[in-house]
Amino acid sequence: MALSLRIFCLLIFFSLVPFSSTLAHSQAQSPATVTFTLDFPKSQPEYCSIRVQSDGTGHYESNGRLSADADENSSFNLDFVLAPGTRQKIFELTAKAGYFQKDVDSHHKGIAFTGKKTLSYQDAERSGQSTYNYSSIAAVQELTSLMQGLESTLEFGRRLQYAYHYQKLALEEELKRMEDSSRSHRLVEVTAIQPILEQIIADPSVINVSRARAKRLLDAAGAN
Repeated sequence: MALSLRIFCLLIFFSLVPFSSTLAHSQAQSPATVTFTLDFPKSQPEYCSIRVQSDGTGHYESNGRLSADADENSSFNLDFVLAPGTRQKIFELTAKAGYFQKDVDSHHKGIAFTGKKTLSYQDAERSGQSTYNYSSIAAVQELTSLMQGLESTLEFGRRLQYAYHYQKLALEEELKRMEDSSRSHRLVEVTAIQPILEQIIADPSVINVSRARAKRLLDAAGAN
């Protein structure tokens, strides 16, 4: 009787192993995601979307003019990887904000329009989304600031890529502006655009002062 019970338990165990493996694999394939979008006509860019996953990977999309005197809008896409600390902070703030399952807009009258913003969250168990102009919720304010700082960094990467390929002399002014923004703590995750900065540093056809600026930016960001 004891032997039969032992065999039965073993059969149950081995029948559950494939299911457990499949479940774990499914969860690994579906990381939690936080998405921030900003729709702000006549600004630069006019639209952007930042998607960050719990494994640290991210994707950025934007549409707008490269500069105030550009004739047409252009689109931009970039995959990037966040530092663990920034990724953790994004998801901690998301949790504090209740995963955006309730309205986060302050609905205060008289507040200037600074673009239609949307924060959304999705994982295997919950989802939430809220659109706002301004929020009085501290966690949403901090998360919005972080995401817009990341947007600024990624837009610098967009302009640097364009200048590097089509107008190398414009790199100096762009890198100078980026250094000023970095000193004013207006940038987030400079390492997200590390590839283009490394290209500039390694290219002897770029003037030395620009290469030095790019290196200082990466050094300040703690890039390896």
